[in-house]
Amino acid sequence: MQNLIIYNCNSLYDILEEISSDLNLKVNFIDNRNSLNDKIKLLKNCLILSNKKYLHINNFIVLYDLPINILKLTEKINIEFLKLQYSSQSKIKLNNYIIDLNSREMLTKINKIKLTEKEINTIIYLSRTNKPVDVEELQKKVWGYQNEIETHTVETHIYRLRKKISDNFNDNKFIVSEKNGYQIK
Repeated sequence: MQNLIIYNCNSLYDILEEISSDLNLKVNFIDNRNSLNDKIKLLKNCLILSNKKYLHINNFIVLYDLPINILKLTEKINIEFLKLQYSSQSKIKLNNYIIDLNSREMLTKINKIKLTEKEINTIIYLSRTNKPVDVEELQKKVWGYQNEIETHTVETHIYRLRKKISDNFNDNKFIVSEKNGYQIK
């Protein structure tokens, strides 16, 4: 169930609480900043609605045009929850890194690098296996090549990706070369 927080707007809370079961929402009312901060920490996936701009918080929607048609309001809420879901699914935690699929970046708290689509696809494919992946499998699954093509594309890309990660994050062990292929541990 999705969590909707109504901040300092009693009338909006009363209306949405009444129809919350139809909207498949858990509606909460909060009227002070400390309680709001506590609730946000507790609820990872929440949306905050108010009729005035109070805070600089992510997922905060201000409804300037009140009164609002209830269908338009529910549509706006649903769209914002879809955006939240899309955004949360676009980030993958991998070892000490966040891989942001939307911006095609690999991040730590202090540094980030841009990745190509093939680099992201390679990292994702390697991260989803528990065993070393050989060059032929990467050619087939990431590049779409047939088995009998003689090429060093995979090795070249892996070399460049490892160098990029090593140069920017000082990490020589993110993608390891095993006897049977490449692996992210």
